[in-house]
Amino acid sequence: MKIALCSIHVNDQDKALRFYTEVLGFVKKHDFPVGEFKWLTVVSPEGPDDIELLLEPNDNPVAEAYQQGIFEQGIPHAAFAVHDIHEEYDRLKKLGVMFTIEPTPAGPVIRAVFDDTCGNLILIYQE
Repeated sequence: MKIALCSIHVNDQDKALRFYTEVLGFVKKHDFPVGEFKWLTVVSPEGPDDIELLLEPNDNPVAEAYQQGIFEQGIPHAAFAVHDIHEEYDRLKKLGVMFTIEPTPAGPVIRAVFDDTCGNLILIYQE
């Protein structure tokens, strides 16, 4: 058994697709209609056949409440590994990404947290 798909709730699928591809650098893998929404996934260009990230609409009131609650508490919804956190932080800052935590040592990693503009905080880390 392996992890093949992980979802993140977003408040706007098209906006999320732009952010996750144009800003973060992921690649769109699937995009097809499912009712009034889409099955919309992105993958890392470093592992296009690895785990897909489903940009799932938060149209469900429970999902929306959960997303808002963890955001307000400052809890990241997802974590992405980077090779050089300072380089990635500088790149994202130049693209206008808003960070809530700048690169900070945390045990064996250095971490930073940013707002994905779609209702989530995302943690990036370097081991």
